[in-house]
Amino acid sequence: MRIPTRLAAAGVTGALLAAAVAGPAGAAPAPASGQTAEKPDKASAVEARRVDRVTAPKLDWYGCFGYAECATARLPLDYDNPTGATTQVALLRVRAKDQKHRIGSLFVNPGGPGGQGTAMAYAAPLFLSQSVLDRFDIVGVDPRGIGFSDNVRCFASLKDQAGVMKNLNVAFPYAKAQETGYVDSSRKLGRACSTTGRTLAGAMSTAEVARDMEVLRRSVGDKTLTYLGFSYGTALGQYYANMFPDRVRAVVVDGVINPNAWVGRKATEDMTLDDRLRSADGAYRALHEILVRCDKAGGKLCSFAGGDPIANFATVAKRLKAKPLVITDPQVGQVRVTYADFIGGVLSALYAPTGYLAVTDYAEQLYVLTEPPAGVSDAARARARAALAARIRAARATHPGRDFPYDNSIDAFTGVTCTDGLHPRDAGLWPALTARADARAPYFGRAWGWSDAFCARDTWTVRDEAAYLGPFTRRTSAPVLFVGDFWDPATNYQDAVSSSRLLPNSRLLSSDSWGHTAYGTSACVTDSVDAYLLRGTLPAKGEVCVGDVQPFAGPSSAAARGITPRSTRPSTDIEELAKHHPAPDAPKQLPPVVAPAPASTLDGTSR
Repeated sequence: MRIPTRLAAAGVTGALLAAAVAGPAGAAPAPASGQTAEKPDKASAVEARRVDRVTAPKLDWYGCFGYAECATARLPLDYDNPTGATTQVALLRVRAKDQKHRIGSLFVNPGGPGGQGTAMAYAAPLFLSQSVLDRFDIVGVDPRGIGFSDNVRCFASLKDQAGVMKNLNVAFPYAKAQETGYVDSSRKLGRACSTTGRTLAGAMSTAEVARDMEVLRRSVGDKTLTYLGFSYGTALGQYYANMFPDRVRAVVVDGVINPNAWVGRKATEDMTLDDRLRSADGAYRALHEILVRCDKAGGKLCSFAGGDPIANFATVAKRLKAKPLVITDPQVGQVRVTYADFIGGVLSALYAPTGYLAVTDYAEQLYVLTEPPAGVSDAARARARAALAARIRAARATHPGRDFPYDNSIDAFTGVTCTDGLHPRDAGLWPALTARADARAPYFGRAWGWSDAFCARDTWTVRDEAAYLGPFTRRTSAPVLFVGDFWDPATNYQDAVSSSRLLPNSRLLSSDSWGHTAYGTSACVTDSVDAYLLRGTLPAKGEVCVGDVQPFAGPSSAAARGITPRSTRPSTDIEELAKHHPAPDAPKQLPPVVAPAPASTLDGTSR
């Protein structure tokens, strides 16, 4: 059901800052509007003991990557054995521009699991508002096992990993032969992480990362935590808020994962992760709405508007299921486009607010090339072929294939996902489970449903005895601000609604926005988040923002409000950012949020 929307007044942050009063590092913001003064719950005696007996590491910051500072910290591998083995984690910070009026540190996380907090902190000048950059040190931590921290490594050699990955390098498996290979490799990956990689894979739960963040909060000198997390990073924020509810200054989670669904329960142990999270449902809802709006907009604004876009999209899918499309281009050679490539590419496009253009253009190209309808000229086919080839070339340039060195991104993703939650017993169950999901959420049930096949209980056997399973209903010392957009294809809007209802004094900010996560997609959302981080001022109850970009509406609606919509995301590679860093006055971009599931790059590879 679509919720009626209204446009919130812009310029909130500027007005608030005019009256800002500086406080000590980590000081609590002013009481949030409409919140009661009830005492917060305290961290449990067990959790408090785990972290409080660990001496906060002294961070030896040094200049890195031009304008940032880097440091590393040794933390307990197991907080129940604080004097035992350790693991090294990497941090990066961008210092507040106005050090005299600095509020404290803002910890950021881009999601994944497997995203690098260091990269998000380094990209902060590209996507965070200047008011936030002025008043906070932006701190990113690469979670244990990930990025510049000590890496989890499930395979003894690159050769061993490549033998398994050959069956996994698809957007998702479709048809019996692919599914059989995918199940076999999923089992091998689960066993590898439970044996060769078990030391770190069994210590990468979100709870361990929350404990790390609590210790590092003390290391940077903050009395309480200020945090901004996106996508899977919303799980980390909610874990922290519930494990250490009396140590929260301001937590904002955008693109929300319901923590109970993430963990799973005995009653849901035979359900896939997406059967619990329903990302596929959100993706289908967004696609369906785009096709409806395409039809209403007509051919001048939408290339796929001829006939019935919903039926024609289904026709493209049916044709590709029956026979992949093969095209030849002088620059890329011969390329097969499969059904899974098509759906994976559409899902990837839905992550961007302007992705509706890629969705409909891509569908139109394939509609013309798979089985041209009557009246389509050879010239039109040639144009479609050239456009599709250009799309594939761009995808290859953005996401080149990788051999050396060892890439642990799938080890990192599974190390968190599988250790955190309860998953079905046998990987062989996934073909039937995902087929049922596809009936519930067409096209995307399989695309999302296969994301945790590696976690089957029979093959992923390493566990974290100190994983946190809840409750997720604690009263925090400051509210948690939940942000959800209606058309998010990765984190279903309903998860933001249900998660916000778990915490007694939280606040939900909704937005009629497009793409994955809402900060930067709507000036209203961005101003509201900034105001809460800076001053503790919450948006009004029931506040609903409007996205700056609306499908096939053109730029007029945003322009009328004096808004320049953001359309790009910074790279998640620090070295790439350092090479091509834009000028300080360049237009702001969207947050560099890390996709939580494989998505096709339209050339037959996955990322």
